[in-house]
Amino acid sequence: MRPRQPRAGSDPPPDPFAEHEPQRGRAPLQLLGGRFHFESRSAELLRLVDWAYAGLPAHKLAGRTPDFDVRLVLNGAGLRGRGRREPPDLTLVGGAGFLGGVAGPASFVALSPQARGALVVIAREMFKFPYHARYELLEFAVFTLAARAQQLLPLHAACVSLQGRGLLLMGPSGAGKSTVALHCLLRGLDFVAEDAVFVAARELLATGIANFLHVCPDTLHWLSAAQARVIRAAPTIRRRSGVRKYEMDLRGAGHPLAAVPPKLAGLVFLSPKPGGRSLLRPLSGPEVRTRLAAAQPYAAGQPQWRRFEANMEQRGGFELRRGRHPQDSAAALQELLAAAR
Repeated sequence: MRPRQPRAGSDPPPDPFAEHEPQRGRAPLQLLGGRFHFESRSAELLRLVDWAYAGLPAHKLAGRTPDFDVRLVLNGAGLRGRGRREPPDLTLVGGAGFLGGVAGPASFVALSPQARGALVVIAREMFKFPYHARYELLEFAVFTLAARAQQLLPLHAACVSLQGRGLLLMGPSGAGKSTVALHCLLRGLDFVAEDAVFVAARELLATGIANFLHVCPDTLHWLSAAQARVIRAAPTIRRRSGVRKYEMDLRGAGHPLAAVPPKLAGLVFLSPKPGGRSLLRPLSGPEVRTRLAAAQPYAAGQPQWRRFEANMEQRGGFELRRGRHPQDSAAALQELLAAAR
C-alpha cells in the first residue's frame, strides 16, 4: 500500500485512495450463508483466502443469499520490534455504522455491515504469522460481515451433526470441545465448526467454517498409531495463550463436513466431572438459560438472543460428563442425535 498524500498547495493525484487500480479477483465463495467476493492486487493475499476458505461446503441459509465484497491490500510497512514471537493484538473499534480492528501500525480491518463490504489491510511482515493474519484479520472481516448483515447469532461453540440435525457443544477454552469433535468425526458425524458457530435464531439453522480442527498434542494418546501419525504431520499453530496445537486441515481428506446447515436439535455443555453409566444429564429449562447466559456473554447482548434462548430451551439441554475415553462422549452424542426429531 503506497501513501498518496498530496503536497501542501498542490492538487491531489487522480486516484489518491487507489480505489480504481486494477484488482485480481477469484470466483465467489459461499460462506456462512453469504456469497463473498474477494479481490486484491496481491496474489499472496488471494492465496490466504484460498487457504482459509477454498473447498468448503456452500452453506445456504433461509431466504435470499446476500453478496459481500472484501478487498485485501498488502501493506509494505513493517512491524515494530524485531524478533517478535507474535504480532500485535487486534484492538476492536466501532462507530458511525462502521466496525473495525487495528493490529499495530500497519494492519487493520474496516467494514460496513450495511454496505456489506470490508477493507482488510495486512502488513507484509504478517506473513511471518500466517495463522494470525488469517484468524484475526481475514476471519474477523468475514465473520463480522456475515453475522451482522444476516442477523446471525455468533456463538463460542463447536457443532456436529447427523442427517441434518445438529448439536451445539459449549464449554470454556480447554473444556475439550475440539477433542470431542475429533472423535465425533472419527465416528462419521458431520463437522460444522469447532470454535465459532453462527445461528439463525428463528429457524435454528447453524453454520460455520469447517476448514480446520485444532488438536492438542496431549490428546493423541487416545488415537490409534495411524491416526496420531496423520495429525503429527499437520502444521502447528501457537495461540495467544501460548498453547500450541496441530492444525488439521479437514478438506480433501475424506472427512465428513456438513453439506448443509443443520437444524439444531439440542445443546450440550461439556463438564470435567466423571460420568457413570449415562454420560448425559438432562438440564431443566432454568439451568439451560443460566448456563447459556454464562457461556455466551457477548451473544447474550445481541437482539436475536431471546428468540434463540427460548428455542433452545424447548429443544433441551444436557450436561456431558467425561467417560473413560473420548469415544464414549462421541458415542453418547451420536445416540442423542439419532434419537432427535
